[in-house]
Amino acid sequence: MTDQTYAERLRANREEKDAFFADHPQSPIPPEHRDGFSGLNYFDPDPDYRVEATVTVHDDPDPVEMETTASNPVRYLRVVTFAFDLGDETHTLAGYRQADEDGEIFVPFRDKTTGQQTYSQGRYMELEPDGDLADGDTVTIDFNLAYSPFCAYSETFACPLPPEENWLETVVPAGEKAPDLE
Repeated sequence: MTDQTYAERLRANREEKDAFFADHPQSPIPPEHRDGFSGLNYFDPDPDYRVEATVTVHDDPDPVEMETTASNPVRYLRVVTFAFDLGDETHTLAGYRQADEDGEIFVPFRDKTTGQQTYSQGRYMELEPDGDLADGDTVTIDFNLAYSPFCAYSETFACPLPPEENWLETVVPAGEKAPDLE
C-alpha cells in the first residue's frame, strides 16, 4: 500500500469516527456539545509512525492493576511486550488483556505529547493479531490509530490509565490530538 493510499484510508476512517461522535446516541460527546462538534483533532497521517515491533509473549502473564479516571482500579494481564524503533531509539510497550478476553490486545500509553498536544491521561491503541502470537513475531504498531479514551470527552466514563511501564520518553505526534469541546 502506498503512503498516499494509506493516508486516504486513514482519513476515511477518521471521517467515519467523526460522524459517529457527532450523531450516534452512544457518542461520548455530551449532547450539549454535539451541535458545535465539527470533528476530532488529528495529527496528519505519518507513515514514520507505523513501526514494526518484535513480540515477546508472556506465557504466564503478570497481573497489572491499572488506576482509572474513576479511582477504582481494574486488573489486566500483561500478555506481550512489543519492542520497536522510533527515531533513533528502541522502545517497548506492554500489551494487555483482561483475564476473560481473547483476541484484541490493549495498548494504553503516554508520550511527551501527553497533556500538551494530546489528552492529559494518555491514549490507547488496540492490536488485533492474526492468530496467536509467538516470541519473535513481528507486528505493526500504528500510532496514527492512537486515540483518546471516552473519558477525555465526558467524566461519565471511567477509563484505565496507562501504567508507568507504558510511558514513552519520546514525542509521538500521531493519531488523535487532545479533544476540543469548547
